[in-house]
Amino acid sequence: MDSPLRIGTRGSRLALWQANFVAAQLRPWLGPRPIELVEIQTAGDQVRDVPLPQIGGEGVFTKEIQNALLQGRVDVAVHSLKDLPTIPIAELLLAAVPPRGPTGDVLVSRRHASFAALPQRATVATSSLRRRAQILHRRPDLRLVPIRGNVETRLRKLTDEGLDALVLAQAGLERLGLAEAMVEILDSAWMLPAVGQGALGLECRAGDMAALHLLQHIDDPQTRPAVLAEREFLRCLGGGCQVPIGALGCRIEQGLTLRGVVLDPEGRHRVHGEVTGTVPDAEALGRQLAEQLLGQGAKGLLQRA
Repeated sequence: MDSPLRIGTRGSRLALWQANFVAAQLRPWLGPRPIELVEIQTAGDQVRDVPLPQIGGEGVFTKEIQNALLQGRVDVAVHSLKDLPTIPIAELLLAAVPPRGPTGDVLVSRRHASFAALPQRATVATSSLRRRAQILHRRPDLRLVPIRGNVETRLRKLTDEGLDALVLAQAGLERLGLAEAMVEILDSAWMLPAVGQGALGLECRAGDMAALHLLQHIDDPQTRPAVLAEREFLRCLGGGCQVPIGALGCRIEQGLTLRGVVLDPEGRHRVHGEVTGTVPDAEALGRQLAEQLLGQGAKGLLQRA
């Protein structure tokens, strides 16, 4: 029997859901070849009581899995695409982006029915500078506090720490069967998601043609150009996953629309824009939008972050 296809993943319940989803998608193309999930602890998993930017920000949930791939300990790496740095590693390929899940951010509360219903000075927890800045831009009266831990831990802290609300990713809650915790999907007109939110990124070694050909079977032609545009937008701004930048690419008929936003950390200043073009020009759209926002002062806002 062939050696197993080894899939590298974090060990959280959400990460394992994602890895098992990928395994199920690949199963029809593998025949009798077994699949093995290899759990890898990342820096972000090891240090849970420190804000992510203080740990190192970029790659805190991906670097160790990428190292295992480079060392040949796994054949495929499964990442939440929003965690994957936009600066590529020459020896690795982003071989596939499966169909994307929900992209939105949601309000979770056991006290209030909507974001608008939150009272003055309500305490809202989020670990994301992007969410924090967009929330404060819309509601500067709210009190924002940091929170770390997996989804289940954050839901427990909602009650244990007497919080008024959390803001979490819709995709994560739905994938874990926790959609009932959501009270509102926040409008992307003012709360743009993280680059790649709701999507998975599958990496393999650049020279592993067997893995590359296998993964291309589950690469989604609708999702890939949208996230490539978002990632190029982020790369050109010089930002990472721990900065107040939001973006959302959407397929429209034969084209692609990309919206983006940059804020200062406290949400006082916001620049935003939108571009539309063709699917083959996805990355060019990302560069175009980045240049547009840099012309509006985005660089100064990011320097404050």
